Amino acid sequence: MKEISFRNDVLPMKNELFRLALRITLDRAEAEDVVQDTLIKVWDKRDSWTNIDNIEAFAMTVCRNLALDRTRSGANNNVSLDMEGAQEPMTQTTPYDRMVQQDNLRMVGQIVDSLPEKQRSCIQLRDFEGKAYKEIAAVLDITEEQVKVNIFRARQTIKQQFLKMNSFHAEK
Repeated sequence: MKEISFRNDVLPMKNELFRLALRITLDRAEAEDVVQDTLIKVWDKRDSWTNIDNIEAFAMTVCRNLALDRTRSGANNNVSLDMEGAQEPMTQTTPYDRMVQQDNLRMVGQIVDSLPEKQRSCIQLRDFEGKAYKEIAAVLDITEEQVKVNIFRARQTIKQQFLKMNSFHAEK
């Protein structure tokens, strides 16, 4: 069993925790608060870290639960997630191409924001954070099969909604 260091093992997760909290709360300030509360809760449990198999899964679970609690309590106003910081491909593109890419990213972001919470969390952890199905199952406290089903359904919804929105924009 490896010795867990708050500075080396927990703090580096703060960006991942923020992205997860943001996907759930859809509000930057709320997400920042959730991350702070998560770090405090994880720190407060430092006496029992030796009993925790995976500190990352533990922190992500705490973060998710806190974000869900805030969302359920109505403490946020569900402002849409902006796609700031989304990586653009490094290719020679025209301003028009870049605008179309940004619009597409914005549409996908809106679609992901509108997914049911469990699907949104699964997509965030798998496609944006690169987590394994097993890790996602541990964080969300569901089976790996349920993770796969949620990701499949989320991707289907994203694809269908994107095509629908794209055809609508093309008709204009």
